[in-house]
Amino acid sequence: MPRLDRLPAKTQAVLRAQPVAEYDSSPDAGPVRLAQARVALVTTAGLHLRADRPFAGKDPGYRVIPSDAGADDIVQSHSSIGFDRTATQRDLNVVFPLDRLRELVDDGVLGELAPRFLSFMGAQPDPEAVLAEAGGQAAEQLLRDGVDVVLLTPT
Repeated sequence: MPRLDRLPAKTQAVLRAQPVAEYDSSPDAGPVRLAQARVALVTTAGLHLRADRPFAGKDPGYRVIPSDAGADDIVQSHSSIGFDRTATQRDLNVVFPLDRLRELVDDGVLGELAPRFLSFMGAQPDPEAVLAEAGGQAAEQLLRDGVDVVLLTPT
């Protein structure tokens, strides 16, 4: 990820003008014992299965990634001047720590993985559009899956 002060002046101006969402509250389900928790991974890395429709710019939707998917089955269609994909291409765990979560389940630190994970497109100029179009559906999916804890990996 490049430093803001190293980007062209026009790009800096655009990024500085981006709205920042502010909320008065946040969801809190109360204390959860991780060793008994069902955990889901949600990312804004623009990841999806190879067979899925790629993300396009400003795509407010999300893609479902089965928690048993292999790293070779997952691709990233998020691209941006301000987003270097090199590390992700070398090791998906940098933005989507599948292997680390599986290890934590195997070690008994986490209870289990949810059956599916969710991926959104990052760099959204209007985050409210994402909430309006897909946020509720994504939350309902996580609730149906009995998720106790979400690990969010913003990129």
